[in-house]
Amino acid sequence: MPVSQEVEPEPTIYRTLFLSDVHLGSRGCQAELLLDFLKNNDAATIYLVGDMIDGWQLKNRWYWPQAHNDVVQKLLRKVRKGVRVIYLPGNHDEFARDYIGSVFGGVEVADHAYHMTADKKRLLIVHGDQFDIVVKHARWLAYLGDWAYTFALWSNLWLNKIRRKLGFTYWSLSAWAKLKVKNAVNFIGAFEAALVEAARRHNANGVVCGHIHHAVIRDVGGIAYVNIGDFVESCTAVAEHDDGRLEILHWQMTSEERRRAALAANEGTPTAARAAA
Repeated sequence: MPVSQEVEPEPTIYRTLFLSDVHLGSRGCQAELLLDFLKNNDAATIYLVGDMIDGWQLKNRWYWPQAHNDVVQKLLRKVRKGVRVIYLPGNHDEFARDYIGSVFGGVEVADHAYHMTADKKRLLIVHGDQFDIVVKHARWLAYLGDWAYTFALWSNLWLNKIRRKLGFTYWSLSAWAKLKVKNAVNFIGAFEAALVEAARRHNANGVVCGHIHHAVIRDVGGIAYVNIGDFVESCTAVAEHDDGRLEILHWQMTSEERRRAALAANEGTPTAARAAA
C-alpha cells in the first residue's frame, strides 16, 4: 500500500508585497523566517524597500551564512518565474545607490518608486533615511546608535531563545524600549510627519517606507502612512490584496511552528471545555 505524502500548501498570492530592513549580513537577520515567508507568500510585484543588506555590519566583520545567500537566490528565482522585483537601497546598503537605474538578474534598482494600487491610490515608495536628520547630518551618531541597536538585537535573540524554551511567545525587547523612551516616540512621530509631507509633495495618496523598524498603517491627514517594519525583530511585511487593501503580515514563527501551535491548541480545546463544564 503506497505511503501517503503530505502535500505542501500553495503559497498565498497577493497583488504586491513590500519588504524592508532585512539586514542580510548581520547576526540579527531572521533569514530562516524570511525564507519561510517567501516560500509561503508570493505576489506579482515585490518591492525591497531598503536595508536589505547590512553594509555597515559587513564592513566591520564579514558574516554571510548560507541562509542569507538562500534569501538572495530565492528572490532571483521569483524574478525568473515572472515576478517583478524593485530594489530601493537604504542607508545600510547605500553602496547599491551607485547602481540606480541598473538591472541585475532582473531586479530593478531605483532611488524611489510610485505604485498604483488596485483601487487607484498612488503611493510613493522610499526607504526613508533621506528624511532622518541623524543619518543625514550626524553620521557618527547614527553609527553609535547602530552599535547600540545591534547589542539590543543580540540581547533580544537570547531572551527569546529562553522564552521559547519556557513556552512563551516572541517578544521584542528593542521594540518595547523604542516605544517607552520619550525621545524615540517623538522621533517616530517626526519621521511619520516628514514622510507624509513628502507624499503630498509628490502628489501621492500615501507613502510606503521602512528605516525605523516600526510597522504601522495609519491615515495622517488624508495621507496613508505605511511603514513595513523589518525582518530582524518584528518580522513584518506589508501585502496589497487584489482589492487594493494593505495589510501588515506578521511572520514571527515558521509555517511548521504555526501548524504545530494550531494542533496543540486544537488538542487542548476539549480538555479546556471539560474543565470549564
